[in-house]
Amino acid sequence: MSISGKMKEAGCLVVFDIGNVLIRWEPRAAFRHAFGSDAEIDAMLDEVGFHEWNLANDRGRGRAEAVAEIAARWPGRAAVMDGYFDRFGETIREKITGSWEVLHDLRAAGHVPWALTNFAADTWPEALRLHPELRAAFGGIVVSGHEGRVKPERAIFDLLCTRAGVAPEACFLADDSAANVAGARAAGWQAHHFEGAAGLRAALRDRGLI
Repeated sequence: MSISGKMKEAGCLVVFDIGNVLIRWEPRAAFRHAFGSDAEIDAMLDEVGFHEWNLANDRGRGRAEAVAEIAARWPGRAAVMDGYFDRFGETIREKITGSWEVLHDLRAAGHVPWALTNFAADTWPEALRLHPELRAAFGGIVVSGHEGRVKPERAIFDLLCTRAGVAPEACFLADDSAANVAGARAAGWQAHHFEGAAGLRAALRDRGLI
């Protein structure tokens, strides 16, 4: 039997990443008030190791500890990096409308998707404030900052399976990170590397889900 046929027969839990799948995340937007160009912002973000710093926040580190790390190593950057939390809403204003249309079509077909997102506990409330429809869109949402673990670590994929009451092979992840896609597959999931809504729609159609 094909993958499509197996998934149709056994049922499938479609799991969405949120950042850069449903909501555009543009971290530079939190710093444009303080710099003259995106090139200057990128240089500062490289200097402080922003993506590693942000991943630690996604794993559950709080704002005070996150800013203290910057202050200890780059004291001249502490104020602007602290301001990232206050200006976080500027980074997630734009919906990826085509992906929301795919989500709505899945629900219309009788599926109840879940979400699995790397997101800091301190910034997640702002996402819900700006995009309150997230609350009703999913059967459940697993937020890394609440769980103390992040994608692509296997533990967070296993946690979602336990919480949703499904086997790994019944899960299909859409994620913009190739590393997260590889982590999902290593955990026994189906996974799609998201590069646009059209590709996601085609992947779901191939599996007989919409």
